[in-house]
Amino acid sequence: MPELGDPSAALAAVDLIRAKRDGRTLTAAEVRWLIAAYVRGEVADEQMAAMAMAIYFRGLEPPELRAWTAAMIASGERLDLSAVGRPTVDKHSTGGVGDKVSLILAPLVAACGAAVPQLSGHGLGHTGGTLDKLEAIPGWRAALSPEEMITALRRVGCVICAAGAGLAPADRKLYALRDVTGTVESIPLIASSIMSKKIAEGTSALVLDVKVGSGAFLPDLEQARRLAQTMVMLGEEQGVRTSALLTAMNTPLGRAAGNALEVEESVAVLRGQGPADLVEVTLALAAEMLRLAGIDADPAAALAGGRALERYRAMIAAQGGDPDAPLPHAAVSAVVTAPQTGWLRRLDARAVGVAAWRLGAGRARKEDPVSAAAGVLCLAKPGDQVEAGQPVLELRTDTGSLLTGARAALAGAIEIGGEPPPPAPLVIERISSGTGPS
Repeated sequence: MPELGDPSAALAAVDLIRAKRDGRTLTAAEVRWLIAAYVRGEVADEQMAAMAMAIYFRGLEPPELRAWTAAMIASGERLDLSAVGRPTVDKHSTGGVGDKVSLILAPLVAACGAAVPQLSGHGLGHTGGTLDKLEAIPGWRAALSPEEMITALRRVGCVICAAGAGLAPADRKLYALRDVTGTVESIPLIASSIMSKKIAEGTSALVLDVKVGSGAFLPDLEQARRLAQTMVMLGEEQGVRTSALLTAMNTPLGRAAGNALEVEESVAVLRGQGPADLVEVTLALAAEMLRLAGIDADPAAALAGGRALERYRAMIAAQGGDPDAPLPHAAVSAVVTAPQTGWLRRLDARAVGVAAWRLGAGRARKEDPVSAAAGVLCLAKPGDQVEAGQPVLELRTDTGSLLTGARAALAGAIEIGGEPPPPAPLVIERISSGTGPS
């Protein structure tokens, strides 16, 4: 391959695009060159967009994917968390509706003796971003230097912040490109994107929460399983103890979807008052994180005893936030009522997520502002009995004109029948290195 800065780089990129388009397996050297040249600007965005589309259709063989992920990690720095003084373990969710687990989980696992260095992002589309939720808290800031992050981990045991510009810069460029070229859904590109950032973060162990269902990024169980297996393989091969839980996302998790609303619900869980489904998923992930970290502790006891709430308050304060400050409140509210009497059998997660997005809680582009106060409250969940005309959802927004679009998104989202829905597990499956792809 040409040296970086060589004018022949653009032609060499075309050769690799053709090779992948035609089904040839790229060598590790070719992959390393391509990623490095792209970060340096020697390979143009339109060329990498063509490569992403070729990968979307052709996939990446395991050796190619290993090389691709390693090259993305090598494009930037890798944090050293050895000074933290505790076992480090993180969690990553593929995103869902009402998925505020991180806000509870990080302080909960820290209260059990681990250090949780959680690098998170902003939301896009119908799934909410962890940073958007926390930015509803007055004074809280997402941007921390590596030194500030390590200090917070040593003092508090947990931190939730944005990834610095030095971590996997190749992923930052490629992610933005995939978002506008219809190549987001490629499993190899999803897996390498997630794992390059998490491995560069420097954690020793990682639990993946791969959502499955209508509100998930990948609604199909088999696709979600393949993604989980692929990410577990990548983590283990890079020396990070990794496992995954497949969890249900046909119905919103908890009762709140929206930034400040989800913060309120997270604090309620930390006070022992939260919804059972959210508590169940959080405790399952906490137990898995502690297992990988080699810590023998009972997360349910840490939650019930108030230790997790103490860590949460300390985490918020360490990042400039006021845990006692009032959260933003929406100016306008409206309800969606049950069309008939019976059992609520279905409340579609994607529809609720899109409604929250249209109310102002989400963004269509990364540059869009979000409303801290907007969102949807689920006043009833599947399995509840409802009367005709009873409020099932409460819509909150700062702008009344947005209610029309939100209501349109909810058309067909509520299903009521003569008997309750069959029980379905929240934690569907656990995937470890023994169940990964060959």
